[in-house]
Amino acid sequence: MHISHLKLRNWRNFHSVSVNLGYRVYLIGPNASGKSNFLDVFRFLRDIAGEGLQKAVQVHRGGISSLRSLSARQYSNIDIDVMISDEQDMWNYRLVINQDNLSRPTIKEEFVSRNGQEIEKRPNKHDERDPERLRYTSLEQVVANHDFRQLSEFFRSVSYQNLLPQVVRDPKGFTSMPVADDPFGRDFMLRLWRTQPRTRESRLKKIGAALKVAVPQLTKITVDMDEVGSPHLIVGYEHWRSIDAKQYERDLSDGTLRLLGLLWSLFEGSGPLLLEEPEISLHSEVVNRLPEIIERINRSRKIKRQILISTHSEDLLSDKGIAAEEVLRLQPSKDGTQVLEASAEDKEMVKQGLSVADVIFPKSAPKNISQLVFAF
Repeated sequence: MHISHLKLRNWRNFHSVSVNLGYRVYLIGPNASGKSNFLDVFRFLRDIAGEGLQKAVQVHRGGISSLRSLSARQYSNIDIDVMISDEQDMWNYRLVINQDNLSRPTIKEEFVSRNGQEIEKRPNKHDERDPERLRYTSLEQVVANHDFRQLSEFFRSVSYQNLLPQVVRDPKGFTSMPVADDPFGRDFMLRLWRTQPRTRESRLKKIGAALKVAVPQLTKITVDMDEVGSPHLIVGYEHWRSIDAKQYERDLSDGTLRLLGLLWSLFEGSGPLLLEEPEISLHSEVVNRLPEIIERINRSRKIKRQILISTHSEDLLSDKGIAAEEVLRLQPSKDGTQVLEASAEDKEMVKQGLSVADVIFPKSAPKNISQLVFAF
């Protein structure tokens, strides 16, 4: 399954959005244009399905007022409308929310259909009798989502990864409490350790083969538990001594840790994977090959997954395997950020042999960027 179309209204930076999405999507645009907020739509649906609307809005995002676009005028509701496709079915999920007199998130509309046939439509007669029900989506309730639980499970499978090397090296320095599925890597070592040994070894062998290209003299990657019960990466390196040198995660460079985490995330999970600026700390030649690496790993999986990537990297977008249709360009305006698909001219130029970096990326530069130096 993958999200094939997205409509937004009054969501964060975006006043109005309607775009097609493929299995691979690259988001480009100037700083603060809303790339992270665009990706957060999918995290938001995941949080609703897994933890509920109230927590997704109030706890994780600071309330409706923090989510509503500053471009919202007479119409103040926040609309999210997605089409989800697989080989057999076309699902539609629509959620419209606002807040009540107590500033609590409340549902204005919730709609689910499968292949054009309506499955759920709210508010319904039960909601009219008991308006308190509108604080909870059907998506999050096991007793209510029986006919579209596949959709709820799909949203819960969304994964966001933005591994921070300093967090991986010292997770207890950032929190003493156990953390699950942390996108910044506080539980990264535990996730590796808890993976079935044969699966873990197979993945690390493949990752090690890739890392050998980027990291000279690397020989092997393993995971082991220390005497106090904390798992650690052990990386072997060729050395002039007869026994290879070893390093642990605390010794690895930021680039090595980030690349290792990125490659692991491509094997882990089955739902849409959200990646922010995977090029950080990596050599330009490695960055240039990331799209091919990502595509090869994705093709090797039993189930192909959707991958959405935000980037500022011209090197990454220089890969001529990236089609113009795979790129969305975010362009700030007075009426909120616009999300632009490639034009017919862009598509033709890429088909003629130019790369996305040549054709579309230059359009993403901030306006008046040449004046930046004169600000000082």
